[in-house]
This record gives sequence, structure tokens and C-alpha cells, in this order.
Amino acid sequence: MAARLTRCGFDDYRRSDAAVFRLLLAGPVPVGRLGNSLGVTRQAARKVADGLATRGLATTERDLLDGRRLNVVLSAAGESYGRAVVRVVRELNAALGARVDPEDLARTRVVLAEVVAMGADGLRAVGGGSHESGGPGPS
Repeated sequence: MAARLTRCGFDDYRRSDAAVFRLLLAGPVPVGRLGNSLGVTRQAARKVADGLATRGLATTERDLLDGRRLNVVLSAAGESYGRAVVRVVRELNAALGARVDPEDLARTRVVLAEVVAMGADGLRAVGGGSHESGGPGPS
């Protein structure tokens, strides 16, 4: 991902960028909603927003209808970078789809969606060594 974006002229890719920019390309997003979408606290989402601002990719501004709400708004550079991120994700997905059996890919997507839905706490509970037999699970 980072290498492809570098070839497109964007050399500062961060792991959260794909999720963040897919959301922000739709328009201004409140910091709280950004946090919910990323599965992080409001404070962590604010750090992401501040990082985007430092990189010149977004600004934060008060919502016109609710002054308590702080929105993250992409800059022109952020929109350009975001479109490149989405394009590279599509290219990588297409390349993977060409290499992997469609049924295997579909099953993998189901499993990954469940992992995301469980979140870190759910994964710790599942992976914590509690298996029906009391051991660490099947070997």
C-alpha cells in the first residue's frame, strides 16, 4: 500500500489512512463519529484529526448547527490523497481477487468481518486459552 502510494507521489501513508479517508471523502465528519468508525476513543480520534492537520490533509472546524461538535474537513490536498488511497485499495483488492479462489475470498471476508465486529476485547476472550477442553485450543 505504502509503496504504491509513494509511486503516486504520496510518501506519508499511515495505517489508519484507508479507513479515515474513505469516511472523510464523503464530507465533513464529527470527531466522535470518526472515533466510532475507527473503533477508538474520541481522544484518539482527535489525535488522528490533529495528525491529518499537521500533514496538511485536513482541518477541524466547529459545526455550524451544533457548536459543541468538531468536524474534520479534508483540504484539497487531503481530497487528492484520499482519492489515491481509495484507488490503490481498489487496485490491491482486484489483484488479490485475481489470485485467490472467489469462494475462499468470500469466506475470508466473512471471517474478517466477524473479527472486526468482535473487536479487541472479544478477540482476547476467544484467544485467551479457554477452550472447551480447558486447553489452549486445537493443535
